[in-house]
Amino acid sequence: MDVQLKRGLLDVCVLAAIKDEDSYGYKIIKDMKPYIELSESTLYTILKRLETADMLTVCTVEHGGRLRKYYRITDNGLKRIESFKDEWKEILSIYQFVTKEENGNDQA
Repeated sequence: MDVQLKRGLLDVCVLAAIKDEDSYGYKIIKDMKPYIELSESTLYTILKRLETADMLTVCTVEHGGRLRKYYRITDNGLKRIESFKDEWKEILSIYQFVTKEENGNDQA
């Protein structure tokens, strides 16, 4: 898969994982695991990129005597999810075009 495409998909997946509630690294990985495998190093790179892009914010909370970073989606992050949904319709259309002969949908 194209690296840029995969990167964009992973960014949106992480945003979706924190869309409904603030979360932290281990929980994000756990929540995503049924759908996609993601290493800690990859996740933290994505989280930093999303924070820099103002799509999430970070706050540190003490939990069990340790500090834990919680991530919260911003309005920009929510907008990115919505724009992804629109983009996905176009991606599906392109996929259908590319695979039309394989699926017996050749209209020629």
